Amino acid sequence: MPSEFTGKHVTVAGLGVSGVPAAKVLHGLGARVTVVNDGDDERARSQAAELEALGVTVRLGDGNTLPEGTELIVTAPGWKPDKPLFAAAERAGVPVWGDVELAWRLRGPGAAPWLAVTGTNGKTTTVQMLASILKAAGLRTAAVGNIGVSLLDAVTGEEEYDVLAVELSSYQLHWAPSLRAHSAAVLNLAPDHLDWHGSMEAYAADKGRVYEGNQVACVYNADATAKPSTEDLVREADVEEGCRAVGFTLGTPGPSQLGVVEGILVDRAFVENRQKNAQELAEVSDVTPPAPHNIANALAAAALARAFGVSAAAVRDGLRAFTPDAHRIAHVADVDGVAYVNDSKATNTHAAEASLAAYESIVWIAGGLAKGATFDGLVTGAAKRLRGAVLIGADRALIREALARHAPEVPVVDLDRTDTGAMLQAVQEARRLARPGDTVLLAPACASMDMFTNYNKRGDAFAEAVRELGA
Repeated sequence: MPSEFTGKHVTVAGLGVSGVPAAKVLHGLGARVTVVNDGDDERARSQAAELEALGVTVRLGDGNTLPEGTELIVTAPGWKPDKPLFAAAERAGVPVWGDVELAWRLRGPGAAPWLAVTGTNGKTTTVQMLASILKAAGLRTAAVGNIGVSLLDAVTGEEEYDVLAVELSSYQLHWAPSLRAHSAAVLNLAPDHLDWHGSMEAYAADKGRVYEGNQVACVYNADATAKPSTEDLVREADVEEGCRAVGFTLGTPGPSQLGVVEGILVDRAFVENRQKNAQELAEVSDVTPPAPHNIANALAAAALARAFGVSAAAVRDGLRAFTPDAHRIAHVADVDGVAYVNDSKATNTHAAEASLAAYESIVWIAGGLAKGATFDGLVTGAAKRLRGAVLIGADRALIREALARHAPEVPVVDLDRTDTGAMLQAVQEARRLARPGDTVLLAPACASMDMFTNYNKRGDAFAEAVRELGA
């Protein structure tokens, strides 16, 4: 059966985890597909050979020139909007979609609705919590988007779903103009990826796209103080009539909010007579780990699930069943009365701030690639909790200087090395500074690529060093 793509000349911009599946799907729908890619390395050539065997044209080493006859571009989400390819497309009147936009448009009749999550930090954990809750309710679901099942696979595959828990980045939302979720949440906003978006305002606007056309609930962070706030994004969104703004807070919730009362997660949004009534959902101890920012993630996941009609019991059971991924505020071991915690995923200051707020007395291991970040606010907020700091990585001087300005009494060990073996020395130095009852916390506030392949490898190195201490 012919599709709207039959015979259509579609250019796929970028190979990799999104480009290759997009090219295959479009080719299978009868499109004439050309893939363009900036790189021409061994991995790209291998992927190109796989696609060319199917009859897809691949052009390596030139991602800037618009192929003649292109009627549509489907881009990898990471390709910046200012690339010459997109300027040429605009001049030629050629639309540009991302892989999320393509997936959205390929949904069939009666397709599963999307519960969407975005934010600077916490997206993956929240989506996984949400999927766990939905499964506890007996629903056919999957965690998709940046994690788990590919969105394209989810909407074109044979498996049927009742609802999808969808993680979306600001990049993906930028290229998804027609996406309309059942309900969506923006967890938080902090400066990130500004080199890609051009400004904080543009970054926030792309995050806010997730609220456009929402049907039931726009879930926002009622505790957020940054401007623009997630609540501001809700106010600006054009939603379907009857869609509600639902806040989540670590404090006592007001009407149309979820929050925490005496160690209990409660719902005052999806109950009858929410002016007076509240529904108990779970205990704080049902959330792993029960750190403040993770409680916020759980409340956001619960709000989306409740918007879809899930019972309170399923929220509790889903949260109890959830185990976070490695390298996310993960307890590694206790050695001599000191807890060692791996939050290598804290690759920016906002994530590190949340991690540092979870413990009372900390020896902080930090540093790496700052990506243009400044650390004064982070250090000021954490100063009273710091027993000491051990700094590693290329941009550690920025953190050292912030500590000197705002926490001069905190002892600092500056390791002048960027080899992977520095982590073992960092853990040994942290052990020397720590006292029983303290937490040695790897929350780098920086990217890892100056020393490690990725944050996973950095976290693995920390865990291995801790195990050596225990041995």
